Amino acid sequence: MTTAASMLNLGVSVMGFAVIAQRLKELEQRLQQAQEVLNKINRKIDLGYYANFRAALDLAINAFTMSKLENRRSSALQAINRFLEAEHIYTDYTDTELEQKSQIADEYLLTLSLAYLAEARCYLELEEHDTALRRFQEGATVLRSRIQKYVELLLTSNPAAYLQPQFKSQIDLRRVTRIYQWIDPALDENAVFEMQRENLIKIAQDPSKWVDSLPAAILTRVEVQGGWFGPNHDDLKKEAYKRLPQVLEVVESMIETNPRFEAYQVEVQAIAQLGISFHEWLKLTPSTEEKPDKANLMYIIPEKPLNLQLSS
Repeated sequence: MTTAASMLNLGVSVMGFAVIAQRLKELEQRLQQAQEVLNKINRKIDLGYYANFRAALDLAINAFTMSKLENRRSSALQAINRFLEAEHIYTDYTDTELEQKSQIADEYLLTLSLAYLAEARCYLELEEHDTALRRFQEGATVLRSRIQKYVELLLTSNPAAYLQPQFKSQIDLRRVTRIYQWIDPALDENAVFEMQRENLIKIAQDPSKWVDSLPAAILTRVEVQGGWFGPNHDDLKKEAYKRLPQVLEVVESMIETNPRFEAYQVEVQAIAQLGISFHEWLKLTPSTEEKPDKANLMYIIPEKPLNLQLSS
């Protein structure tokens, strides 16, 4: 498992088609690695649509290097149609993998986010700010519900497992609370602890029941070595406990992916309210003052406050 937030940069302006293509390649490679495990349970991954997605990105890149406006727009619209197709395909794939509690659900979720991002980027390149904003809003709604389902899946049938004594130096209640607050902002640490009070007793009394209920997204029996008759409960429990800290990082990174995607809406609104084109936005540069060493962020401070609203 690797972090999901790294797939999306903080700003849509730096998520060009070449960057999206690189992220897509990384996801495809991750799926190819997962195929080794899935082969053991007779499951196949269809990677054919990744070739179509890459072709759409190539089409978009070529479109916006054309000199004639009509040719550029025509090719861009063709790319948009392919990105729309990818959104439908990877929404179905994501839903299927979530239903099966699969370990590759996150790869499809991230691919889906890239498809929405690529489509919206096309509209921005065409200076269709309103349409780009609408597509970001619609994409955020689609992604939010599925990310939450995936997060709840990784929290397992007994989330108190993350609060067991052996994780004292790695996972605390504050960290778990932040996850629940993303689901329900009204919750505080006390409320989360009350939710897990009885769960802690249950997992202490019968940890094997929790291990048996683990989703394939966290652990499958074929991944764990055992004796002649396969892994026993102790083998599975040991491997599960080894993975939990890393799984929690995946939960946090998937949650981080959601606000990053939603924040693209804010950037598009800012461009529109400042009254500049997307291409002018891309050309903004720092003042002539010498920048600090290793600085890689630029603050854009408008003369008047902007009225930015997040919709998801």
